[in-house]
Amino acid sequence: MIATALHGPHIDWAGLSPLVALLGGATIVLIGGLMRARFAREVIVPLLTVAAFGAAIGLGIWQWDHSKSLVAGALRADDLTIAMTWIFCVAGIGAVGLSWRGLAPREAAHGEYHALLLTAAAGMVVLAGSQNLVTVFLGYELLSIPLYVLCATEMRRRSSLESGLKYLIVGSVGSATLLYGLAMIYGATGTTDFAGIARALGTKNLGGDALMLTGIALSLVGIAFKASVAPFHQWTPDVYEGAPTPITAFMAVATKAAAMAIALRFFNTALVTSQPDWAPAMAALAAVTIIVGNVGAIGQSSLKRLLAWSSVAQAGYMLGGVVVSSQLGVKATVFYLAVYLTMNMAAFAVVVARERETGLGDDIASVEGIGATRPWLAWPLTLAMLGLAGIPATAGFIGKVYLIDALVDGGYTWLGVLIVVGSMISLAYYLRVIAAMWMRPGREPQPVLAGGALDAPVEEPAASRRAGFETIAIAALFGAATLFFGIVPGPLFDLTGHVGRSLGLL
Repeated sequence: MIATALHGPHIDWAGLSPLVALLGGATIVLIGGLMRARFAREVIVPLLTVAAFGAAIGLGIWQWDHSKSLVAGALRADDLTIAMTWIFCVAGIGAVGLSWRGLAPREAAHGEYHALLLTAAAGMVVLAGSQNLVTVFLGYELLSIPLYVLCATEMRRRSSLESGLKYLIVGSVGSATLLYGLAMIYGATGTTDFAGIARALGTKNLGGDALMLTGIALSLVGIAFKASVAPFHQWTPDVYEGAPTPITAFMAVATKAAAMAIALRFFNTALVTSQPDWAPAMAALAAVTIIVGNVGAIGQSSLKRLLAWSSVAQAGYMLGGVVVSSQLGVKATVFYLAVYLTMNMAAFAVVVARERETGLGDDIASVEGIGATRPWLAWPLTLAMLGLAGIPATAGFIGKVYLIDALVDGGYTWLGVLIVVGSMISLAYYLRVIAAMWMRPGREPQPVLAGGALDAPVEEPAASRRAGFETIAIAALFGAATLFFGIVPGPLFDLTGHVGRSLGLL
């Protein structure tokens, strides 16, 4: 009998180190949450979570500009993966800071809450670095399942439970659609590797193959669900409104970044040779998304719903960078994702602060008059709104110009014009928020109540009624970053230049 030695794939632990930091941090945080001391749960656990995110950022800096394939080619550790990891981790740190005095970590238990946050970020890293169809689905599910739970962590509030359930149901449909699409692509090409799919498209003449085209369409729909691309965006306003606001902030930035990252890698490497087949359909989706998102936001009185509809429109802008399949398109999309992080985190930090300070929740009325009474909150929200609208001297303006440049260069000038039209429509609701802050008198604070058993009113602890230094600091920091990168965009241009070259596009 001859003994056969089995050899597993070589593991490059240096390349995997940012992912290991997140998953290892989740384990440590989960164990730390079992400690009985209140100080350990409420202070040490969040600090450990921030440390895990910080370690992932530091290890990403160590691995910057060292492109390599990992785990038998299942993952790619390149500048795109690392840049996306930084976005996920910065969004995660912001979410931890905004959750510091929140109800959700106390109701769900601090260890579980923060471990789920780290696990979701790890799933995003896996998705962003995937170069195999199996890994794409694993990353998609690893980021989704923790978020289903996190949306429902304010368990005594009906809308939070409803948010988690809606996200679970719609997210499951998106997952199934993506899986069917990936299976059809495998059936048409006979391989799950992105490089193998690209070779099969080039050699087997699959451009008009019905199975391949259906697989591409279903895969696009699955990614569109996660990115809130119309008409697959219906879940977004309800889920964003019902979820705890720090989780909404994290989802609005990090989940969209993960979806756009895999769209860039999948469509611009595995499917790049069939770009003439899928690009017109994707451009049409982007156009519909821009119009639907901006028009849907106009009549909203809830800041979270307004920002949800805004995120739909922003997804349409970003999708334009994927359509053109060029280095410039990749650079523009990653640049816009980075500045979208600063604008959105500043806006949601102010929403969190006003939810705690007033009894008006996330209604626009909660920010009325804060230009005179709370300028440290009014200015970050003003800069965020101006940036999202694309007003000059903000990072959002530079990002939109970059996207329009990529679209014109790629032959989609009409979509670039539509971005300008969408930005003009968006002024109708962004300026309404600014006017509420600076041109209306403030309202008297109302009692701040937390939901008891299925929304029975129970007064919140005193600590939860304060915005907190950390919330104001997050708002000010990200608001300042929105202004800084609008005036001095050079550092982000340099970073995205490295990212654009990582996919090997012309």
